Amino acid sequence: MITSTANPLVKDLVRLRSTRHRREQGRFLIEGRREVGRALAAGIPVEAVILCPDLDPISPPDGVRVIEMAEAPFRKVSARQSPDGTVAIAPLLPTELDRIRFSRPALVLWLEGIEKPGNLGAMLRTADGVGADAVVVSDPATDIHNPNVVRSSQGALFTVPVAVTSTEAALNRFAADGIRIVALTPDAPTNLWEADLSGSVALAIGAEDRGLTRQALAGAATRCLIPMQGTVDSLNASVAAAVILYEALRRRQPS
Repeated sequence: MITSTANPLVKDLVRLRSTRHRREQGRFLIEGRREVGRALAAGIPVEAVILCPDLDPISPPDGVRVIEMAEAPFRKVSARQSPDGTVAIAPLLPTELDRIRFSRPALVLWLEGIEKPGNLGAMLRTADGVGADAVVVSDPATDIHNPNVVRSSQGALFTVPVAVTSTEAALNRFAADGIRIVALTPDAPTNLWEADLSGSVALAIGAEDRGLTRQALAGAATRCLIPMQGTVDSLNASVAAAVILYEALRRRQPS
């Protein structure tokens, strides 16, 4: 039982909130009963599960290394205001684009330059909800191992294949696999309800402030917009992703 907030392990785990330290150490934290449970169910090779008995943690399966921690040091490690007593230490996830295998027809969510961890996590959760083949993240401004990505994905980070790459590499891979790019952009000539979402498609969404880059838009076979009936001219990026993903799913369902 670790009882001191000055324990070396506690200090080491706190540093993993930093992207630089995650990359240096090659590992990250998974926090939450649901998230850790889904990571274990997905076969993520966790190094250890840290449990705080006073905060109602999960009961990990046999064979998983367990470290018990008192409430004070656990709350120092936790990135949440109301922790539930469960944190896992895991190696960074593989994110190479060439490891992704697309089905036929493929449904891919392509995210370019996404900045907010909460948006990225929510989009991973929606991608899992529609059964997308993968989420391809190009030129990101946030790290997929960020604690807020893990939390807002509710464990979908471990259930949907994720690749992190450049825009150029993403375009080349989509072209090689015969995947058409459908880009969401406010100045598009086509309404989403009329856009062709059939076959293998990569649904492209850019950063909220800048949208998709010229390079990404130039590679799109279709540009479309979500119709807006009020006074605002755009949706939150994660909401836009949910709209187009579920529209694509709807069209793929038997009538």
